[in-house]
Amino acid sequence: MWIVCVSRRKTSSDLKSFDPAQVGSIGKGAATMEPLSAPNDPGVLVVLSGPSGVGKTAVSECVIAKGNYVRAITATTRSPRDGERDGVDYHFLDREAFEKRIEEGGFLEYAEVHGNLYGSPRVDIAKQQQHANAVLLLIDVQGAQNLRQQSVDALHIFLEPPGLEELQRRLKGRGDETKEEMEIRLANARVELEQRDKYDHCVVNDDLENAADQLIRIIEEDRQRRNGHQ
Repeated sequence: MWIVCVSRRKTSSDLKSFDPAQVGSIGKGAATMEPLSAPNDPGVLVVLSGPSGVGKTAVSECVIAKGNYVRAITATTRSPRDGERDGVDYHFLDREAFEKRIEEGGFLEYAEVHGNLYGSPRVDIAKQQQHANAVLLLIDVQGAQNLRQQSVDALHIFLEPPGLEELQRRLKGRGDETKEEMEIRLANARVELEQRDKYDHCVVNDDLENAADQLIRIIEEDRQRRNGHQ
């Protein structure tokens, strides 16, 4: 089962100091839509947000496997998790190097989350948009709000869990959270879920394939609108 909420776009950290004032469902259901061929115009920048553990990476990988879509590789100062590779999962930087890029204007947006800095490399994303139908940018609600404040042209999608109990189960399954860290993430998730009405679309991830298919339909509808195919 998958759920889609519907609304129009509204105009408008630290793990222990999440600020809800700094942070946002949704499109109609649609029949399955074949992705358009490689773009003549730059691909859509798709901002995919949601609570930690909701499955943003898994859903985005499923989307990428189904068409000409890519994931933006963001930068972070946090340490790599087991199996993560520099330049593939993230650009892993120390704080000094990250702050230098901030000074140089190298990020579309950046934010401090869970005690670590995260940022979206400006030039890298622009290059990816020239060769893909869509670039999926996986960032938290604070980063998404930063993009809105800069009027960056993007399609904003919020991915939410079927419920907090399921989210807690997924966080436990990652095996890299202490009990205290998990409690803080769940508390932040409650705040983040209150921001979903600030997004263009909202999809509940209770089935990986269905969630990915719904994202593709939303993306391709948006591309058709942008390219004048409606």
